[in-house]
Amino acid sequence: MTTPDGRSIDRPPYGDFRHSYSKDKAQLRRRLSRMEGQVRGIARMIERDEYCVDILQQTAALRAAVDALSILVLEDHVQGCVRTAAARGEADTYVDEVMDVVRRTLGRPVRGGARTT
Repeated sequence: MTTPDGRSIDRPPYGDFRHSYSKDKAQLRRRLSRMEGQVRGIARMIERDEYCVDILQQTAALRAAVDALSILVLEDHVQGCVRTAAARGEADTYVDEVMDVVRRTLGRPVRGGARTT
């Protein structure tokens, strides 16, 4: 995995972890389908030269939908992968990875170096 500026992000060794979102794939796919519909709707609005504020309202709704999906996947990751890693005494790498993702998601710069304990 790399950051938008091309830096490499080392992933922890996932081993035999099972991604807990796997049981909810149908729900996640439904959410993604709705988001695809929102994107197509926004594209149609732009093609029809609709009012800018109306388009911005729709982009805000799309962003909220993406954020909600991100939270679901993040919760599952913490409850599954990070919890399993913690039980194995391997939590630090996973916590660092989650914090980097949260910072990027929130638009905050990722600080250099690993967390020290």
